[in-house]
Amino acid sequence: MTPEQLMSLRATFRSPRRLLTESLAGLVVALALIPEAIAFSVIAGVDPRIGLFASFTMGVVTAIVGGRPAMISAATGAVALVIAPVMKEHGLDYLIATIILAGVFQIILAVLGVTKLMRFIPRSVMIGFVNALAILVFMSQMPELFNVPWMVYPIVIVGLVIVFGLPRITTAIPAPLVAIAVITLVTVVGNIDVPTVSDKGELPDSLPAFFLPNVPLTLETFRIIAPFALSMALVGLLESLMTAKLVDDITDTRSNKTRVSWGQGAANIVTGFLGGLGGCAVIGQTMINVKGSGARSRLSTFLAGVFLLVLVVVLGDVVGMIPMAALVAVMIFVSLITFDWHSIQPSTLKRLPKSETAVMLITVAAVVATHNLAVGVGVGVLTAMVLFARRVAHFATVERTELLLNGETVATYTVDGELFFASSNDLYTQFDYAKDSSEGIDRVIIDLHGSHIWDASTVAVLDSVTEKYRNHGREVEFIGLNEASVRMRERLAGKLNS
Repeated sequence: MTPEQLMSLRATFRSPRRLLTESLAGLVVALALIPEAIAFSVIAGVDPRIGLFASFTMGVVTAIVGGRPAMISAATGAVALVIAPVMKEHGLDYLIATIILAGVFQIILAVLGVTKLMRFIPRSVMIGFVNALAILVFMSQMPELFNVPWMVYPIVIVGLVIVFGLPRITTAIPAPLVAIAVITLVTVVGNIDVPTVSDKGELPDSLPAFFLPNVPLTLETFRIIAPFALSMALVGLLESLMTAKLVDDITDTRSNKTRVSWGQGAANIVTGFLGGLGGCAVIGQTMINVKGSGARSRLSTFLAGVFLLVLVVVLGDVVGMIPMAALVAVMIFVSLITFDWHSIQPSTLKRLPKSETAVMLITVAAVVATHNLAVGVGVGVLTAMVLFARRVAHFATVERTELLLNGETVATYTVDGELFFASSNDLYTQFDYAKDSSEGIDRVIIDLHGSHIWDASTVAVLDSVTEKYRNHGREVEFIGLNEASVRMRERLAGKLNS
């Protein structure tokens, strides 16, 4: 860990109140991770214990190697969906090999500086990502509210009252933990028959053990697992980096995204060798940790993993009695506090450019429709790029003037704006070639003081303009190019058009 991280941990241990907050936050997160880890194991087609072990190792390892403080990493649905075909077609050994290779890819991508690409994700895509995840968290709870005993509904309502109402009275104990404890006690004492955690699947009764996948170390094996491993690496990094950025905004702190990236890779490698499912950051539990419980350090992340293992291995019978309705209430609470309600207020929508709103809505729609964050964010970024290109394509203006200079009539075109492939494509049509070749015009000047050449497309257009004037018997003179534009034009002029 860095000196700053060690100082942060020391400060946490020196404050009994902060230590209690971080510890209770870890306990709440551990409880919330159990049913989801089991559900993601079902998606991947593996034993529930594999998903639970992954949530333990991902949390502990990222906390130790330096993941984003207070961000929770565990088994996730996005990763489970990507690697499920490997389990189905090739079995558990190939699945674990895929997870280990994905971790290696994530470390390589971190070293190559993939985190720098985060700067190209617009704010509207980020808001769409957050809102889509809030919707997915809410939708994931719906199966727990259909075809269930009627007592589930009042229990969920009571849980929501507690998680929203208790913070108005005290924040000493996380409201989600109180809700889970109170509801569990009431259902057990009252012998209320509702679905519980034990109904989701068998909990492990032993610690994870070293697992070496029995796959041949050949190019054929690499060919089989590499595409899935790369997809898992990209999806995991994207979700982790976006979640880290969200926590940065909530806590007004900055995190080292490169460290987050290779930390996720290291965690997946360790998880694979312990027979776990692999994973990445989980926004729902992260919001429970940061917003719902007030955690701020990596201690809560570490304890979430430790508590999870203790709960399922040592206290499995007790955990199994927790009503799913209590956890549903907590997750609905998470979805409601995660959603950016300000982004859809009429006053906000009225002020924002329509293109920004469109990008946000398209990102939400793509994520919700595909349940794939990488696809949704990719579609959002692509949409933002297209709309931006359309908008700036009209920023370059051309104005023609005629003046008498040293006894000559000079036609001057003043070009203003950034010139790149989008804005320069119609530049060719902005000049009056026929009029400028008449006897009344002696010289043609194109003034580029207010412009900048950004790409080869613009150089090719200027070459075409030069050639067009030459065909009309005129030599055009370009003036005002800045130094960078001059260098680009000297390097490419006359070499782009056949």
